[in-house]
Amino acid sequence: MWKRVLREATVRQPWNAVASKRCLSSSQPGMSAAVNTMLLRSLKEHYLEVSKMKPPPKVSPPSAFSIIKGALDGNGPVLTRTYGNEEIKLSVMRMAYIIPSGEEDGENDEDMNQLFLHVNVSKPGQDKCLHFLCGLYPDALGIHSVSLRSKLDSAEFIEETTAYNGPHFAELNERTRDAFHGFIEERGVDESLFNFLQAWLYVKEHRSIMRWFKTVGAYINENKAAKKS
Repeated sequence: MWKRVLREATVRQPWNAVASKRCLSSSQPGMSAAVNTMLLRSLKEHYLEVSKMKPPPKVSPPSAFSIIKGALDGNGPVLTRTYGNEEIKLSVMRMAYIIPSGEEDGENDEDMNQLFLHVNVSKPGQDKCLHFLCGLYPDALGIHSVSLRSKLDSAEFIEETTAYNGPHFAELNERTRDAFHGFIEERGVDESLFNFLQAWLYVKEHRSIMRWFKTVGAYINENKAAKKS
């Protein structure tokens, strides 16, 4: 239910509305007020539909991790923990948003159950951190790359870099790959994180969608008021 309504409200229907009304508003300026009214009504309907959605069951992260304050409203890391003298920070996004499946119906549950996990391992007094890019699934975690990066602020946590990121992980020998997997698993980074991060993303997406409807509606209302005056 969450996946269907989120997708329909934010992708399919608003884009259809823009495509069907654009020519009318540009070719008949006198219809602008009517178009704005129709758009505001549509935004309100979708806003109310999304607001009635029931959130997924509350899930707590593994006990070693704590949720970073303000993570729901930002683009930085979500979870943090300490391991000895190390600080571990995790950030997450949906793989479907990075590598679209191309399916028109948008109902591929497999895509929604694939997450990109960014793992930063930093030590005090060092200006570099070890960065892992992983694929996270309900029953597995796979490493895509391992690189040594400069420490970044929270807002820059998943910023791409042009620096050399090391060899392709698949090119490393099996013993080295297994050792890297053991390294992050020892720090609690494994498939046990999936349920929490999946639920967390649903809540974040819901908040973002609600905010989008409100801010777009407020902007159109302001334009409407300005034209009247």
